[in-house]
Amino acid sequence: MASLSRAHSFNTAAARYAANRPSYPPALLDAVEELWGRPLAGARVADVGAGTGIATALLRERGAGVLAVEPGDGMAAQFRGTLPDVPIVRGDGNALPLADASCDLVTYAQSWHWTDTDRSAPEALRVLRPEGALAVWWNTHALDVPWIAAQHERIARHCGGEPSSEALPDDRHAVRLAGLSGLRVARRQVGWGRTVSLETHLANISSHSAFLVLGEGAAQAFLADEHTRLRELFPAGSVEERYVVDLLVAARP
Repeated sequence: MASLSRAHSFNTAAARYAANRPSYPPALLDAVEELWGRPLAGARVADVGAGTGIATALLRERGAGVLAVEPGDGMAAQFRGTLPDVPIVRGDGNALPLADASCDLVTYAQSWHWTDTDRSAPEALRVLRPEGALAVWWNTHALDVPWIAAQHERIARHCGGEPSSEALPDDRHAVRLAGLSGLRVARRQVGWGRTVSLETHLANISSHSAFLVLGEGAAQAFLADEHTRLRELFPAGSVEERYVVDLLVAARP
């Protein structure tokens, strides 16, 4: 129930999510094409858990024909406002509202961990065409950067958890996918970064589910303290965020 509550919490902050969350670097989609062995241009893609459309927009820019799948009311409404010409259907990865063998590629950007993989993995296979692929990825924090690692620990403590390595598509995901119908599974990590205002950086933090379920008072107390700390590190008010995109591509041979 806690996981479900966190998954639905994004609907209350969809506009904040769209405005402040990081996108993905071009090298990520280059890696998807390389590991899949096919170009995105002309491919029929289902972007599942599409949220506000951050990954959907990038896939479309590569020439893919994209259909978005999103379960949340608030996120879907934000998506329609941002990408009004891209079709979106309501549903989730555990029971895709898509026909058998209807997609060349199924993508999950920041959303695979919200599914029950015993259900979502077979669903992805069901809708994939021969030689199709499933691609899942996450922006994870570059924990080799000292200030980012320290902030990561503070966030974990404040939200009542333990700091993690953040390697979300880890070996367990790879083994699970490799065991499905002989899929060819490959993993790639892509480092990148962005420079944003201190306010955008803090708003990005506040759009994560761990903060959305805390309540406004507890979240704002942390953000106020963090503003003071980061102002000392970045007196000009610009924060250099660093990320590692962790990617798994599971392709049919």
